[in-house]
Amino acid sequence: MSRYTEAVDVAIVGSGPAGAAYARILSERSPGATIALFEVGPTVTSPPGAHVKNIADPAGRAHAQTRSEGPHAKDSEDRVGGIVKTSQRRARPGTFLLESGYQVEGEEGLPVAAMSSNVGGMAAHWTGACPRPNDSERIALLDSDGTFDELLAEGERLLGVTTDAFDSSPYAELVRDRLAAAEDAGRIASTRVQRMPLAVHRREDGNLVWSGSDVVFGDVTRDNPQFTLFDESLVTRVLVEDGRAAGVAVTDRRTGERAEVRARFVVVAADALRTPQLLWASGIRPEALGRYLNDQAQIVFAVRIRDLEPTAGDGSPGSTGLSEYSGVTWVPFTDDMPFHGQVMQLDASPVKLADDDPAAPGSIVGLGLFCAKDLQASDRLEFSDTETDGYGMPAPTVHYTLTERDEAVIARGKEEIVRLGRAIGEPLDDRPFVMPLGASLHYQGTTRLGAADDGMSVCSTEGEVWGVDGLFVAGNGVIPTATACNPTLTGVALAVNGARAIAARLAD
Repeated sequence: MSRYTEAVDVAIVGSGPAGAAYARILSERSPGATIALFEVGPTVTSPPGAHVKNIADPAGRAHAQTRSEGPHAKDSEDRVGGIVKTSQRRARPGTFLLESGYQVEGEEGLPVAAMSSNVGGMAAHWTGACPRPNDSERIALLDSDGTFDELLAEGERLLGVTTDAFDSSPYAELVRDRLAAAEDAGRIASTRVQRMPLAVHRREDGNLVWSGSDVVFGDVTRDNPQFTLFDESLVTRVLVEDGRAAGVAVTDRRTGERAEVRARFVVVAADALRTPQLLWASGIRPEALGRYLNDQAQIVFAVRIRDLEPTAGDGSPGSTGLSEYSGVTWVPFTDDMPFHGQVMQLDASPVKLADDDPAAPGSIVGLGLFCAKDLQASDRLEFSDTETDGYGMPAPTVHYTLTERDEAVIARGKEEIVRLGRAIGEPLDDRPFVMPLGASLHYQGTTRLGAADDGMSVCSTEGEVWGVDGLFVAGNGVIPTATACNPTLTGVALAVNGARAIAARLAD
């Protein structure tokens, strides 16, 4: 007997925040619709899609991370998880690197481009930062009548975004005040130094809970009898008949069973690397597919907070091992200051910059500046018709170069991060470090939205793929602008727009 349903109203590929947003909005607006969600990776947390930081046991947390590390994931002493350093290709825990094709001779490439395969996707491993885009980061096509801000607010609801999770951190206000003194002059209120909006909330027992796709799903999705989550299920092809999406072909990675699941609507929300891969494998190849690929060059720096006064809080770790000293502070992107700044205590950061100071715990903080990319169609993914990746899907090759403008922005960013760091404390090293390209994990643009099928976009503002009725794409790849801020909130907001469009058509 087949594990899979023969037919559903909506088939969703990918269980990250965007795929989960489709399931949530459809469960709320179309409770009678049948929904099947397919995830290539295993379920590694309870509830499915939860953040691994919420696992109190360190060994259990590490096990969940290693199981997320792709087609060859295994528990072993030689696991690849860890910080990325110059000339080394190492992935952070819970992620895995492209096996090949990450750099073409004569180009910068994305040497540490990485993905996660697990229920919840990268949202089981992320930092939870959910800033709103600003200035040229915003999407003008959705910005004329307040639609974009309403969608962002809905994304914040689904992700459980708060700004007060670290208000009890003893050094949080001190860090913000020092940064504000150095940076706020000339900024409007909304772009001044402030608390980072985070997909985090605090339980009644005082411990932090980080949002994953489980929060996006919510009880309304989990309790929906018409919703089914199929993990360890590789979707190999979108079925298209008479110019319309008709379902998906799927392989059970545990048993090898192959099946076709018919669907009225198909949503591909794999990620910015694998969504275009699946469309390519399905013979759906609009001109812009895989193009305008963009990463955010990431500059990091560490300082020791100077002149610390005794504090009432001790910042001691809670049950998930996260100490709370300096919280997470946001320096918003502006067109005049084209960087997104993120300042956080070391153990909240995915990048380990230094060992903390045992004499003054919490005194060392990390700064990160993310740079907006100079977009170009030549930055792209190409897919092979003969070679395959670890899942047996068309192998990608990354074409990616930095322009003169990119180099100038990075050079300025290195100067700015030292200036901001010195405002907080004493640098551990006067030389900021530029992470290898791909380290941000904020890949975008490969299935970008647009106003018309003009060869420069893959889908409409609602995410429907040009020329294939009923096929929607979702996730960060849909974002058409050059952002510096963390893109998850924007990706979820765009998924809300698409899910509403499907719900309206289901009601017709």
